[in-house]
Formats: sequence, structure tokens, C-alpha cells
Amino acid sequence: MTKKINLFANLKSDFASGLVVFLVALPLCLGIAMASGAPLFSGIISGIVGGIVVGYLSTSNLSVSGPAAGLTAIVLTAITDLGAFDVFLTAVFIAGLIQLALGFIKAGTISNYFPTNVIEGMLAGIGIIIILKQLPHAFGYDNDFEGDQAFSELGGSNTFSALLNIFNYIQLGSIVITAVSLLILISWDKVPFLKKLKLIPGALVAVIVGVVLNEIFTSTGSFLTIAKEHLVSLPVPTSLEEFKQIIVTPNFSGITNSKVWVVAFTIAIVASIETLLSIEAADRMDIQKRYTDTNIELKAQGIGNMVSALLGGLPLTSVIVRTSANSNSGAKSKMSTIIHGALLLISVLSIPLILNKIPLATLAAILLLVGYKLAKPSTFKHFWEKGKYQFVPFIATLLAVVFTDLLKGVALGIIISIIFVLKGNLKRAYHFRKEEYADGDVIHIDLAQEVSFLNKAAIKSTLNDIPENSKVIIDATDTVYIAHDILDLIHEFKTTRAKEDHIKVKLRGFKKAYQLENSQETPNKVTFEHYYDVAKRKMVQREITSEDLIKK
Repeated sequence: MTKKINLFANLKSDFASGLVVFLVALPLCLGIAMASGAPLFSGIISGIVGGIVVGYLSTSNLSVSGPAAGLTAIVLTAITDLGAFDVFLTAVFIAGLIQLALGFIKAGTISNYFPTNVIEGMLAGIGIIIILKQLPHAFGYDNDFEGDQAFSELGGSNTFSALLNIFNYIQLGSIVITAVSLLILISWDKVPFLKKLKLIPGALVAVIVGVVLNEIFTSTGSFLTIAKEHLVSLPVPTSLEEFKQIIVTPNFSGITNSKVWVVAFTIAIVASIETLLSIEAADRMDIQKRYTDTNIELKAQGIGNMVSALLGGLPLTSVIVRTSANSNSGAKSKMSTIIHGALLLISVLSIPLILNKIPLATLAAILLLVGYKLAKPSTFKHFWEKGKYQFVPFIATLLAVVFTDLLKGVALGIIISIIFVLKGNLKRAYHFRKEEYADGDVIHIDLAQEVSFLNKAAIKSTLNDIPENSKVIIDATDTVYIAHDILDLIHEFKTTRAKEDHIKVKLRGFKKAYQLENSQETPNKVTFEHYYDVAKRKMVQREITSEDLIKK
């Protein structure tokens, strides 16, 4: 039974956080649309739908959905290949249907297999990217509109080359406003008398101060004046007809185009994976430790993409940067993401001229703090103290996310985590101990509850290192399953190697047969007799029975 949630129970904190997310989302929606080769307004539409529609349908309390930088390359290529934006919207609509189907078949459970250190590595990596991406804006170099998760940029450049270009495009006005904005944001939660103004978010104050400062610079003719190209840029329709022209609807005649379906499946899979990663991260951020139903989330994302396509919007996913800003701003429920979507809608309809006065430097300051909170030094210290099995996947994910993209970074982190798990299983296949007696030492090899083919290398190495004239007891008393390969290995050791090196071997607790599956209908069993037959074919001179092999 789903617990009913009162969306208005935490309206005070949710409105404040929704306002912050709105301020963060606005330039990102525009930037991602620009980088995708799509109409600028399509990014805003996607943000509005992600906030209101997905926000309402989702069970996540912190996740914020909207256009994602991770889909930028796919969208740019798809629009070019399909030849028209309206045909591309058909692919987005189909992608939404596919996501809806994935939700019904419960594909969302895959998120349970993302390791915590990989998720944290992804978050820290995105935090570093945010910082690197926003530093140019903080200094007045606003040539980078690739969004929040892309290392490579248009024209063959990258994040680091953009940083080097800062020195050629420094705007003193942007530096001043960035510094003032950071001072406001940092002191808002730390200075005692400012804490009483908690109802007013520090980000809003920073934005207002940034706008006012630039207006003062402009009216006085100061050299600190920030030019128009360094301000937020929203389309401003002057009539209903112009507004209608901004909206593009899908061209469903393209549904018979095979390329449309390829694009649709690509968007559906990539968007679903990014959403599940973001949802897992959002649940990690939730101080109340509430969990999101990922299958419902996929359905919500599917419906969101269908609505976005019908209104001319970009494909959307749950996105880390806006989710992080939402969490760090004190959001209590999903009402904050709905409010952010509503504010996007109200702002583009009513006050686009005012919004176009916001300096990008102020928004950069807000995002710099978001990035720092995601990649705090304490996070690195935490995983370092946990040892290499936790730290290596964490740092590998972080670096891969920074230098490639989110999906490749997470994939690398998961692969390294799996390798470490397998390596750990190799060591846990048995317990090795040596007992000292007057007539000679006895080596005990106690097998684990389950011994699979993955443990073959470790056991083989251990048996190979047993010295001549030793006494060995291999104990399988507690073992319920042993793979074919392991049984064969033990048999060969006892009948061949042990004889040649005068090693006395005793096998304890071995069963005559091991059931491979927990199925009473088809008991697929491995027997020692199988190996005896193999041994006979290899011309072993004496007859071997299971009693011979397992006798003490």
C-alpha cells in the first residue's frame, strides 16, 4: 500500500529549494538545448515537464528531471540524421512509450546493483566537472554551453582548454559579481543574524544582488559592466502568434522510418540508465533515507518524455546537478521539484526580460558551491580509509566520469567492483590452516559453503604449493555445492600429484553427488563416479570408488 504524502506539509522549505533549483535549471535548460542543436525553448519545455509532470508522478522526494547533458551528443546526432526536429520529436515520443513498458516489466530493479562507492564516485566526478565548467563563467568567459556533464565541447576543445582560455577573456565585472555572490552564499548559513532570514534562500539574494550590481555598473558607464552575451538569454515572444511559432509538435509520419526507431531505443535505454543512476544518488542524499520505487520512476519518465515530445521539448531524465541543488537547499518533498517546474513556466511567460538581466557569473557561483558539496575532501578521505577495495572503484569512476562521460564512468566503476568481488571470492573459497604435531605438520583446507569454478585458480595454486611428504586434510563438511572443475581438480591432486610427491591426502565430508540447482524436478548432479570413469579412460591402473576417495 502506497503511503499518501501531503505535498504542502513542508511548503516553506520546499518553496525555497524549488526557487534555487529554478535558478540553476534555467541556464542549464538553455545551454543543453543550444549544445543539442535544438530550439532554445525546447530545453525550457523539457524543464517544465520534468518539474511538473514527472515531479508529480514520481515517488522520489528529491529527484529533479529535465534535459540532460548526457543525451546532448545523441540528440545532436539524431536531429542531424533525421533531418528535422519534428521527426526527432517522434523518436522522443516512442522512447517515452518504451520507458513506460520498462516500468511495467519492472526493469527498474537493476538500480539495486549499483555499488555505493561507484555512485559516490559518480557524484564526486560530476561535482568536479561542475566546478571546472563554471570557473570560466565566473571569470566572464561564456563560450561553453555544453551543460553539466560533458568533458568534450563543440569545436574539438574540452573543459581544460576552456580553463586556459579564461585568461584571454577575463571580465572584471563578472569576477566582482562572482566574488560577491560567493560571499553571500557562504555567509548566508554561517552568519548568526542572517540565519533568521532562512525563509529567503541565499541563492535568490545572490541573484538579486548580481542583477542590481550590473544595473549600477551599466547606469554609471563603469568598465565593470557585464555585456549582454554574458547574461541569461531567453526567447521573448511579443505576441501569441510568435509564442505559437516557438512550439514544435512531432511529425508522426516519420514513425515508419527505421532510423526513428533506432534513435527512440537509444534514447530510451540511455535515459533510463541515467535516471536510475540519478535516483540511486538522490536516495543516497536523502537525510530521511526514503527510497524511490524505480519502476514507478521509469513510468513517470516515460510519460514525461511523451508529454515533452508533444509540446516540442527535448528528451528528459532525472539529473544529478539539479537534484544536488535541490537536496543542498533543504528540500523535504517532491513539491520542490514541482515548484521549480511551475516557476520555469511562469517566468518564461511573464518575466523573460527580467530573467535576461541575470549575470551568468551569479549562476556560476551557485553551481560552484553545489560542485564543492558533491566533491568534498571528506568524501575522498572516507573511501581512502575504507581500503583499496572501496577507494579504487570510487576514484576510477570519478576520473572516468570527468574525462569521458557518466555512463562510461559508472560502467568502469562497476567492472572494477566486480573484479574486486571475484578476487575476494577467490580468497574466501576455503580456509587454510596448519597444525603442528610431533610426527609432522597437518595442513587443513576447509572448503567454503559454495565453491564455484571462479575459485579454481586459488585452490589450484594452493594445492600446487603443498610441499612433498605433507599430510593434507581437505574438509567439505560444510560445503553444499562444489563445481565440476573443483571436484576434478581435487581428484587429480589425490590420485596423481599426491602419489608422486608422497603427500598423504584425506577427504572429509564429501558427498557422492552435488545438486547444481535447487530444483526437485530436474536434479542436475555431479558425482565423483564421473571422475572415476574419466580416470579409467586415462588408464589409471587401479580401480577407484567413491568410498576410496572420501575415506578418512
